[in-house]
Amino acid sequence: MICQDLGHSYLLKDFEGDNHSQRLDFIKKIPISEGSTELQSVVNGTTNEEVLAVLIDRLNFLQAKFPCRENAIAITHIETGLLWLNYRTANRVKRGVEGQHKA
Repeated sequence: MICQDLGHSYLLKDFEGDNHSQRLDFIKKIPISEGSTELQSVVNGTTNEEVLAVLIDRLNFLQAKFPCRENAIAITHIETGLLWLNYRTANRVKRGVEGQHKA
């Protein structure tokens, strides 16, 4: 993995070699103006939650073909991570700060 834009853009290695051919971009938002807490998108990318959902789907697919304890544990932990990220988002929505640069 090579980070191209810290926290936002990555080049991923191909499985078959050292070439970096898969690019993974995450949504990037910045304040709409100096001192504003309202954010605007400057890069249309994916989210942590979406990537975790993909990993869960892939591991479940592999687990159906080649079941093992390690896959089951990994699935559980990734699902737990996704649960907490969704909880965080729901909490931010409830507090009225989702999509803003506020804690």
